[in-house]
Amino acid sequence: MTAALLLAGAILSEVGATLGLRMAALRRPRWYTVVVVGYLTAFTLLALTLHAGMPLGVAYGVWAATGVALTTLASRALFGEPVTGVMAAGIALIVGGVLLIEFGAAAA
Repeated sequence: MTAALLLAGAILSEVGATLGLRMAALRRPRWYTVVVVGYLTAFTLLALTLHAGMPLGVAYGVWAATGVALTTLASRALFGEPVTGVMAAGIALIVGGVLLIEFGAAAA
């Protein structure tokens, strides 16, 4: 349970940093602080997730896939960026892939 909470924190930190990068790119340089702190936090929490015993393949797969899906949805909500049907299908495939990774790890 601890590893899952650490991983959730890593994912949220990474998504926050990526959204901050979008804000910084809009000529708002103070957001670079959010970017640096967010990515440092994300990698620290990911390392702690691995230290807590979660396998690397599971942790990185869930982190990356969930980050992509959440960033896509958040950028739609915050910046009005498009989410096409193909993109929505991709998010559904990501969710399915993450579930398969989790089920596969549990069966091992």
